[in-house]
Amino acid sequence: MAHFTLLPAGRTALAYAHEWVYSTFSGDLTLKSIVIALGGNAILQRGQKGFAEEQIRNVQCTAREIASLVEEGYRVVLTHGNGPQVGNILIQNELAKNVIPSMPMDICGAQSQGMIGYIMQAQIGNALRRRGIVDVPVVSVVTQTVVDPHDPAFSNPTKPVGPFQDEAYARARQEEFKETWIEDSGRGWRRVVPSPDPKAIAEASSIKALVEKGHVVIAVGGGGIPVIQCDDGLFQGVDAVIEKDLGAERLATAVGADTLLILTFVNGAALDFGTPQEKWLRDVTVEELKEYAKESHFRKGSMGPKVEAIIRFIEHGGEQGIIASLDKGIMALQGMTGTRCMRRA
Repeated sequence: MAHFTLLPAGRTALAYAHEWVYSTFSGDLTLKSIVIALGGNAILQRGQKGFAEEQIRNVQCTAREIASLVEEGYRVVLTHGNGPQVGNILIQNELAKNVIPSMPMDICGAQSQGMIGYIMQAQIGNALRRRGIVDVPVVSVVTQTVVDPHDPAFSNPTKPVGPFQDEAYARARQEEFKETWIEDSGRGWRRVVPSPDPKAIAEASSIKALVEKGHVVIAVGGGGIPVIQCDDGLFQGVDAVIEKDLGAERLATAVGADTLLILTFVNGAALDFGTPQEKWLRDVTVEELKEYAKESHFRKGSMGPKVEAIIRFIEHGGEQGIIASLDKGIMALQGMTGTRCMRRA
């Protein structure tokens, strides 16, 4: 595990990284790579409306942490949530539908990737430049995630998207566009879409090439834009939402990352969360996580996908998977906090 130090004056990040890894791993010049899955609170926090200035300020905090990792010689790949941003785009579509054409879900996802990618790209680049690191490019990639067209999720949509509407509006949309809408606990009607399991990252080879060249890469935003591969081999976007943490795992495995670090609003996974018997997990095995998952300790749509992503990453050859609080990422990498699962020797 790396010990975090300041970059010596006058040294470039890449030169320092090569020397650091060489001294640490006795001649192995393979830089350690890490995929960081950022929770939505890294970009838009609870109670905020989503002004550009709010999102930029939030990302600036994360950018400083990323710059610290780059100083330490890590090759960094970032994924992020996009739920609030896509929700806002869908509301904009709805309000302007009589003026300009509305866009389907896949294009709305692409819009959010571009917007968030730009904010993160700019702020991480600035954070690096403030430290005198000018030889590490930061790039964002609009990313497609391939799903199985026969995934059972397509026959059972469950993921809420967009604003609440009244029953008349919902039934009209169901009739005209064959969408699925549900009544949500007395708050109104809301559209639900499938949440299929991610199978592959379409741009994986391009992202891996960028990582190997030392770029900080932002990709697979919101789990990626869901696409299916048709019989003729062509990709086609679908109205769906992918669990972002499962998308992050596919990316981490595809680029051969050593570590998958999932940052969220709590500092790890817990047994009996929110009860008097609550117990936070530190170092755990894959087998233990699987058993706890069977016992329903991890909520679906919350901690459940994060734990599943860690399990998959280790089983697919990753060295360690970590779940930690957004503000404790570096401490978690040092083994001081969070929930960590490591591959057995």
